[in-house]
Amino acid sequence: MQIETRLNLKPEKDRPIRQRHHWIFSGAVEQLPPYEEGDAAEVYSHSGEKLGIALLNKGGSIVGQMVAFGSESLEEALVSRIREAAALRRRLFNPFTTNAFRLINTEGDGIPGLIVDVYNGVFVLQISTSGIERRKEQILSYLIQECNPRAVFEKSTSALRRREGLSEQKQHLYGAPSPQVDVLENGLAFSVHVLEGQKTGLFLDQREMRAAVRGLSFQKRVLNCFSYTGGFSIAALAGGASFVDSVDISAKCGPALETNLALNQFSPEKHRFIAGDAIDFIINQPLHYDVVILDPPAFAKKRQDLPKASHAYRKLNRKTLEKLPSGALLLTCSCSSQVDDKLFQTILFKASLEANRPVRILGRHRQAADHPISMYHPESAYLKSLLLEVL
Repeated sequence: MQIETRLNLKPEKDRPIRQRHHWIFSGAVEQLPPYEEGDAAEVYSHSGEKLGIALLNKGGSIVGQMVAFGSESLEEALVSRIREAAALRRRLFNPFTTNAFRLINTEGDGIPGLIVDVYNGVFVLQISTSGIERRKEQILSYLIQECNPRAVFEKSTSALRRREGLSEQKQHLYGAPSPQVDVLENGLAFSVHVLEGQKTGLFLDQREMRAAVRGLSFQKRVLNCFSYTGGFSIAALAGGASFVDSVDISAKCGPALETNLALNQFSPEKHRFIAGDAIDFIINQPLHYDVVILDPPAFAKKRQDLPKASHAYRKLNRKTLEKLPSGALLLTCSCSSQVDDKLFQTILFKASLEANRPVRILGRHRQAADHPISMYHPESAYLKSLLLEVL
């Protein structure tokens, strides 16, 4: 693959790259050479030592993202990262019980700007940077060679992509053009449309927490807020819940949830879908439930959103805690990367004080192993959950 330019770092600014951090900030570069969006650049220390290869961005404080380190070529790095990622997933999952998982998790698998999700042999690419966009055909060929997918789709719709001036893409790239696919997660069946709805069709990052809810739901009344197509609802019913209410603002989620109920042969009499705003439901309805799941969309997508987002998380959890019966369990989540674990716990501490409800922490988020976080790039962590008992 062609290398278009060279970056020289300032003195003592090479330490993060030597520690295999992926981001190069503009302040670390001696002088930015002329370059095009997505160009590949060899990166050198101030003393002239080659540190690796980065793909370049424009218009932000992060000017490049490292893909190759040391002497490896860009092609060697991409092939190696894909091979290592595929080998890990083969070790993690029994395909007869779980065939929906994340194959490539951006920096966690060493390829910033690329997500690849797998649904029963159907691959879905999410590309968020110009550097990966320009090398999409090569990456597709490496994926086909290493993993032999049945089909490949692209669903690149992230705000990061728009920030780089890239248009949204929803398209079929390879194989059978069938975007509707049935999958298994821990033996439970889900119908997924990979080009419609949120993310790539299923919130794969919550797999472990769905398993936790399954284990907590026996003979319990369960409320699943922001339910989408009912991942937590199906898990609760599989765990023997006496009844589940699912609330989502999108009425389109109702038929999809009914399909998932039928796939698992669960009685519709034990489930109710409510199309409406989950926050309004919590404020206006009695909460006579034993287990409640709050898994809202990201309230903070950038740092400037933090004050407003913190208020929204606190209000949501305070209103819930005020109304839950003693002994109820609350699984509350945040997928806002700007809200770290410490801040999220502080928000919940304040919410419980304002609600005048003592709570204790029974558990924390169990990271899905197919969403690895690089030890050298902790900024890619975003999802956190707390399991609380209301006293």
